[in-house]
Amino acid sequence: MGLLNILKSLKKREDQEARILVLGLDNAGKTTILKKIADEDIQQIQPTQGFNIKSVVQDGFKLNVWDIGGQKSIREYWSNYFDSTDALVYVIDSADRRRLEEAGTELNELLAQDQLAGVPTLVFANKQDMLQALPANEIADSLRLGDIKDRTWTIQACSAVTGEGLSDGMEWLVGNALKK
Repeated sequence: MGLLNILKSLKKREDQEARILVLGLDNAGKTTILKKIADEDIQQIQPTQGFNIKSVVQDGFKLNVWDIGGQKSIREYWSNYFDSTDALVYVIDSADRRRLEEAGTELNELLAQDQLAGVPTLVFANKQDMLQALPANEIADSLRLGDIKDRTWTIQACSAVTGEGLSDGMEWLVGNALKK
C-alpha cells in the first residue's frame, strides 16, 4: 500500500498539512523509504547530498516529507530543518551493527533538541530483509527507546526494498503526528 492509499484511508479535516522530517545515518535507507512510500522507482538511488522533499496532496491533506542527508558532514546542518516539524522519522540500518551506537547517539541528540520537543517519533528499523539484521525489539533495547517519556514514539521493522512494514509505520505516524 502506497502513501496515497494510506492518506485516502484517513478521514481528516480539509486543508490539514504536516511536515515530516526523515533523518538517520548515511546509507540507512531514508531516500529508498521515501521513494517506496511514494510508489517511485528505487533502482537508481544515490546518496543524498542535501535534501529531498516530497509533497503529497490528497483530499485536502498535504504531507510534506523532508529527507535530509545523513553523512557526518551534513548532520551539523540538520537543525536548520527542525522548525515546524510535526513528526520525526528516524531510520536505522538494522544490518549495520557496528554503527548502531553512533545511530543511537545521533537519535538521542535529536530528541534532546528544544525545537523537536514532544514531536512524535517513528523509528524505522530498516533492512529487515537482510540476514544479519537485528530485530526491532533488540534495536529498541540497545538504544534504550523505552526511556523516552516526553513524546509518543514507536519502532517499526521494515524493508525499504520490499516495502514490508512501511505502511504500518506510516499509518502510525500519520495517525499520531496529525492528532490535533
